[in-house]
Amino acid sequence: MEKQESSAAAISAFVDLGADLAQAGVVMGKMFGASSLMLNKKALACLNGDKVVFKLGRDTPEHARALALPGAVLFDPSGLKRPFKDWVEVPFSSHADWPAFAEAALQFVAGE
Repeated sequence: MEKQESSAAAISAFVDLGADLAQAGVVMGKMFGASSLMLNKKALACLNGDKVVFKLGRDTPEHARALALPGAVLFDPSGLKRPFKDWVEVPFSSHADWPAFAEAALQFVAGE
């Protein structure tokens, strides 16, 4: 995955997500070399440049809602048109929605 630099605002918003979910057992970790939110060693979100990638589950309403946002796409870490179908990359322009998606990702990963 090509490493994209994150702005201070995106990093701050991402750290806040982790703090909000800490009581649920979420900790900071690494996935694809990026800062990630982890539950029981499973990633539920990671910071990729000024975007956060959330594991929402391909057939969930949250997945559809995330993909409907401007600039949101399925996460394709290889860049080879083989996206991870459960993962949606949500741009910083929609960071107000990040906490709701983080909560949905937490529920999805906890139920796996």
